[in-house]
Amino acid sequence: HSLRRRQRQMCIRDRLKTVPLEARVTRIEFEGPEIAIYSANPKILIEDESIVRKIAKVIKKRIIIRSDPSIRLPKEKAIEIIKENIPNEISLNEIFFDDSFGEAIIEVDKPGLMISKYGENLKSIMIKTGWKPRVTRKSPMKSTTLDWVKRLTLAESETRKKILRNVGTRIHRPLVFSSGNIRITCLGGFREVGRSAILLETPDSMILLDCGVKTGVSYSINEFPRLDVPEFDIERLDAVIISHAHLDHCGFLPFLFKYGYDGPVYCTRPTRDLMMLLQIDYLEVAAREGSLTPYTMREVREALLHIIPLDYGEVTDIAPDVRLTFHNAGHILGSAIVHLHIGEGEHNLVYTSDFKFGRTRLLEPATYIFPRVETLIMESTYGAPSDILPQRIEAEHQLIEIVNQTISRGGKVLIPVLSVGRAQEIMIVLNEAFKAKYLPQVPVYVEGMVQEATAIHMAYPENLSRALKEKIFHENENPFIGETFQLLPPKVNREEIVEGDPCIILATSGMLTGGPALEYFKLMATDERNSIIFVSYQIAGTLGRRVLSGVKEIPIVTRAGKSEVIQVNMKVHSIQGFSGHSDRRQLLGFMKRITPRPEKVIICHGEEAKALNLAETFRQLFKVNAYAPRNLETIRLK
Repeated sequence: HSLRRRQRQMCIRDRLKTVPLEARVTRIEFEGPEIAIYSANPKILIEDESIVRKIAKVIKKRIIIRSDPSIRLPKEKAIEIIKENIPNEISLNEIFFDDSFGEAIIEVDKPGLMISKYGENLKSIMIKTGWKPRVTRKSPMKSTTLDWVKRLTLAESETRKKILRNVGTRIHRPLVFSSGNIRITCLGGFREVGRSAILLETPDSMILLDCGVKTGVSYSINEFPRLDVPEFDIERLDAVIISHAHLDHCGFLPFLFKYGYDGPVYCTRPTRDLMMLLQIDYLEVAAREGSLTPYTMREVREALLHIIPLDYGEVTDIAPDVRLTFHNAGHILGSAIVHLHIGEGEHNLVYTSDFKFGRTRLLEPATYIFPRVETLIMESTYGAPSDILPQRIEAEHQLIEIVNQTISRGGKVLIPVLSVGRAQEIMIVLNEAFKAKYLPQVPVYVEGMVQEATAIHMAYPENLSRALKEKIFHENENPFIGETFQLLPPKVNREEIVEGDPCIILATSGMLTGGPALEYFKLMATDERNSIIFVSYQIAGTLGRRVLSGVKEIPIVTRAGKSEVIQVNMKVHSIQGFSGHSDRRQLLGFMKRITPRPEKVIICHGEEAKALNLAETFRQLFKVNAYAPRNLETIRLK
């Protein structure tokens, strides 16, 4: 590795002869997909950006400028200069220093304003202090997850630097084959929902798209991706791409590091933080239930250190012959449609993962325009002809009506929610209903991971819908903060809430597979005045699916370990209009509008009948080669 690294660095150094000598370049380092140029006089390169642009054009790689450690000011002096360069309209929270990368992390309330309006100030900070400024947002809500991610990445920055060097060496290695077969192997999530995993092989690289678990399934071979197939070789794996943070797409990722993977993980920044939250909770729930887990916190930490976060639209080399671009998927915060450019235009693959081709209160609709597309891999969660979800406005009216009816008869409403996405969507709807006086002012109790997930949403308001950004940035109105919602501590007396006055309870998990929602269900199910409203898809085999199907007697294991049967007398409702997935009409609409039109469509992430029906529909309507493969099938794309 070190020999290859030196050879590549010498090659790049030869191409840097256009850099003025007065810039005093001291060294060149691989930092993952980027090339870092360390300068003892970075002012030359910062003030004349054309120099760096010309270099990037020649070597066709992303370049970042860092200062040589010898010219960095002491941190106390640097802090003084940074504070002088922050305008009064921007509130500074804290300044951290990353010695390994020479960065000053500036945590403020309005990072977008700091970058866009006062970009010259950031240049001035680097020139004057020698520290490269990196502006981040402080969430207005406390988050232990965000604090943990920040602390760990700073504490292990030297380790991260070594990881990025090795990643860079692999990315920038010379091509062995200029062309050849491109194929995918279905490792999970085909003709089923859960454990999504797709292996992409090119002549020179191997990439894993998603690595999830199947929730609600006992510890068995059906719960995890089929990494036991001959095609999968962890030592040859160049990269893992995580489309979004739901466990059925990322829950098995740390397992790879348990068994020797030492490469990069690409995802968006919100996905990184939400993924850490959900993986840690996955382990905590298993520990409480006495279940086996495929990995430990050690592997979760290891996975975090290997994450290379990317923004939407950022084109990045992830292998010698593969470039990655993320696009908005509209499913949950940070969710991405994956675009892979393979070879020199040899093949282009788009993987939608879970996506929403429609505007919601929380997010903008999914992107449908791409530079090139030959193969499309597309979800089919709601792919059946009957999967026509109500319009969002109808779903909101239905929710408000059910809540009003329940409260009027003295009951309480339990809304089991997915902590990420669905919970925040429902919070926005309830907040608007209270403001418009469509609902009486009753307490809304929020418990479980919803609080942490919402805090992470508040750290990335620029990723939310335009309407929501307008309220947060320009109207100084935050629908997640205020008197409407009462955030409950972990050891709250739930019996007291259930026995009290009418209220609304938002709690995880969304499928009653565990968490506080299950505990509230046990306490509330027998009272016919109460209502439970499912607002998310209920996977086959989960308790939520059984309750929704009309089962009136549910065997439950109590905390004391005893079995008892609970009578379900409460009203059971399902409102599908809040789904973060595209329904049948939206799936067809996406296929109709995607630009350019793909030659091949591979259907995934849907129950068998739905996947097969959607593939057949695509063949008939759009005259494309559409196919719904099974798990373990290998498909040649080119």
